Amino acid sequence: MCGIVGYVGEKHKTYEVLLKGLKRLEYRGYDSCGIAMISDDGSVFLERVKGRVEVLGEKISKNRYPDISCGIAHTRWATHGIPSEDNAHPHTDCDKAIVVVHNGIIENYIELKEELKSHNFSSDTDTEVVAHLIEENIKELSKGLKSKQTSMLQPLFFQAFLKTLRKLKGSFAIAAVWDKSPGVILSARRFSPLVIGKGESENFLSSDVSGFLEYTNKVYFVDDDEVVFMDKNNVAFFDFEGKKKNKDFKKIDWDIKMAEKGGYRHFMLKEIFEQDSGFENTISRRVLPLGDYIVKELEMRPDVIKSFSSINFIACGTAYHAAYVGRYIFERLGIRAEIDLASEFPSRANIIDKKSLVIAVSQSGETADTLEAIRAAKKNGNKVLSITNTLGSTISRESDYVIYTHCGPEIAVASTKAFTAQLAAIYIIAINFAYLRDNILITKARELANELIEIPKLIRETFGCEKFVKEIVDKLNDKNDYLFIARGINYPIALEGALKLKEISYLHAEGYAAGEMKHGPIAIISEGMPVIAIATSQSDLDLIKGNISETKARGGFVIAVVDDDSEKVVKPDYYIKVPRTSEFFSPALSVIPLQLFAYYAALNRKRDIDKPRNLAKSVTVR
Repeated sequence: MCGIVGYVGEKHKTYEVLLKGLKRLEYRGYDSCGIAMISDDGSVFLERVKGRVEVLGEKISKNRYPDISCGIAHTRWATHGIPSEDNAHPHTDCDKAIVVVHNGIIENYIELKEELKSHNFSSDTDTEVVAHLIEENIKELSKGLKSKQTSMLQPLFFQAFLKTLRKLKGSFAIAAVWDKSPGVILSARRFSPLVIGKGESENFLSSDVSGFLEYTNKVYFVDDDEVVFMDKNNVAFFDFEGKKKNKDFKKIDWDIKMAEKGGYRHFMLKEIFEQDSGFENTISRRVLPLGDYIVKELEMRPDVIKSFSSINFIACGTAYHAAYVGRYIFERLGIRAEIDLASEFPSRANIIDKKSLVIAVSQSGETADTLEAIRAAKKNGNKVLSITNTLGSTISRESDYVIYTHCGPEIAVASTKAFTAQLAAIYIIAINFAYLRDNILITKARELANELIEIPKLIRETFGCEKFVKEIVDKLNDKNDYLFIARGINYPIALEGALKLKEISYLHAEGYAAGEMKHGPIAIISEGMPVIAIATSQSDLDLIKGNISETKARGGFVIAVVDDDSEKVVKPDYYIKVPRTSEFFSPALSVIPLQLFAYYAALNRKRDIDKPRNLAKSVTVR
């Protein structure tokens, strides 16, 4: 799990662009990082550190470099080799002339290393083999080439790069430079994200647009098995055989200010409080008139929608919990739905009804397990609709249909605003499907659509619980075990609440269906143990009331998420109140106090909230 950045252009900007790009990509990995720059005379300047980008910046600032117009950089989350300066990227060949950065996994690196026995390796990584393989290929291709034939050096580098790519197995986004061809960056991708930024007499590359968005919003999305030649004036695309391809740039409407903290202490808190706008942007112009968005923008005809036998969700992590809510949403509207963890789906994809629509949910659009599940579904003959926050991502391109969540960049590793935006997208799809399939009358569809439009306002009202949530959390600083319970459509929210607490506070937390309490979990209830129950108005409110009573009888300390109606029924130790809405839409509100609960629990324990240990934002390696 890594982030890569590249720049070629103005001499006075290079290291600034690379360092800023790394900083914005730190969510992709942060155990080590490095930078390589090549001067016009071919001198290579390489710096690597174990630690974060700030450490690299301090190291670079202590050194004096000549003006340099070309460089590549990398921030790492270890997959091969422990976090260390030696294992940090960029990596070089034996002569330190070829420099490479890489995101992904080279599956056959051990075999390739065997072929390169005469080379001296200095790290335990799979990436270093790429630099040595380019070196070997340059040697082979240059036999008979006289040193004075400098005009051949650039094509030589390109051909050696192509030959290297054709030998690699696995997933990769690679960028490489060579001291004999200063001012040129070659890059390529297979399964790992890579984006090119187009500027004026300067060009950029990055794992995602946030790496260069401050400088340009004109981007090329690199497809699988594409190679990019880049200097300050040109960007050219080729396949792995060297055949040129035509490609148009796209304009991204994200503003760099969207990726700043905006006065909040952490990105996570900022993003929690952006959920009203994220939800609103996702449903905007898509709800009414009924059916228009699905039929016209997704180009999904009513007869096609009616032909689907069922829905099958696939997702990972927080997106899985959004999809789990989605299962309840579709089934409440009379459409059969199932859900699979994306990592488990390929093992049973062949028994899924081929007429089932597979809905894949992924914030980044690059989640490796979800992408693999999509490919398994398509191999089985299923149509795939993806829900993602990233325009042009691999998942969006490999799906038959895509709905974007338009909630802006999510920087904190722990997902919040993407979760509620995913719910918004699922509501849009479900309501429109139910209407177009004649599962509900138009009057019911309009009622649901109008209620959906009101959710952003109710989310804003829900933010008012922040102070009270913090007060409750402050009383629990000595507690290390937590239980989250709920029933029905809010059960996935209990799972999400437990996941959030685990992710950023490192506390032990479990989410359970409240009806399972007597089947085991009640045994762990002890004096003072915090139990968070979602008890908003719902059809089985009396049952959750009973769960709260039996928990308190065993000494549990119960905190209940309630609304105006349920507050009068349940009797916990503390209430967290959210606005009243129908049970159908309640997950969009009940999740917010749980996100805040996790945030303040982590804050009190001085955790690294935006970058929790052992986690990365976009899981692009299986």
